[in-house]
Amino acid sequence: MTNIDLKGIVENLIETFLYAGNLSIKLRSQGLTKQIKSDNTPVSNGDLEVNNIITKKITELTPDIPVISEETSENKSVKNLKDFWLIDPIDGTYDYINNLDEFTINAGLIINKQPAAGLIYAPAKKRMFYSYGKNLAFELINGKAVKLGNTNNFDKNKIKFVSYSNKIKPEIEKIHKKLNVKKFVRMKSSLKFCVIASGEFDGYVAEPRACEWDIAAGHAILKHSGGNVTDFEGNEIFYGKEDFKNPSLILKGKNIL
Repeated sequence: MTNIDLKGIVENLIETFLYAGNLSIKLRSQGLTKQIKSDNTPVSNGDLEVNNIITKKITELTPDIPVISEETSENKSVKNLKDFWLIDPIDGTYDYINNLDEFTINAGLIINKQPAAGLIYAPAKKRMFYSYGKNLAFELINGKAVKLGNTNNFDKNKIKFVSYSNKIKPEIEKIHKKLNVKKFVRMKSSLKFCVIASGEFDGYVAEPRACEWDIAAGHAILKHSGGNVTDFEGNEIFYGKEDFKNPSLILKGKNIL
């Protein structure tokens, strides 16, 4: 797909993300209605409201690009997708419904099966991240776009990773040792991509789990900040795979490439 204004699209979505995030907090304070989906994971009315808001705006901006969302079945059966959106309206629903603060709102634009743009908002932390090309990854701080990837405080003897669990598996521990990881901190949701892109942490390792909508936006932001995302064998990650399943993942900030 050519002649697409990635910058314009992303910047037009920022206010929608901020609005949806504020609404998610408001709905939580009012008391969420919750149910368990067929895959035994929780979903709330907040997830669905945010999904509707984000999907509506994205469809207005890019009517010819299919939208794949975790919370709907639309377009999930389409084969050979190359250009499409991946939306996870609330990543970290457990945190969301339990009054914790690491949950995020996510949208990643995939062009030719690769991440081309991403937006992630962590409403409870009031942190908004977005990207739309190489060296064009930002955090919105006090209304100003601050470029990600410009950190100079890296210490190769104090490499810090984020982890999905406080107890890591032997295969992941082996990769940590190879990369000289000295410390890891448990963190849920796509916020982990953002704190690596910002230089607060240096990387993340995960066995195959979750789905493409969990990582697409974060992949774009980290990649555009100068970091990268591969599988355990060092292969690039492509999107539109069968059932939208993720492979193994190694996230690296630009300082440890």
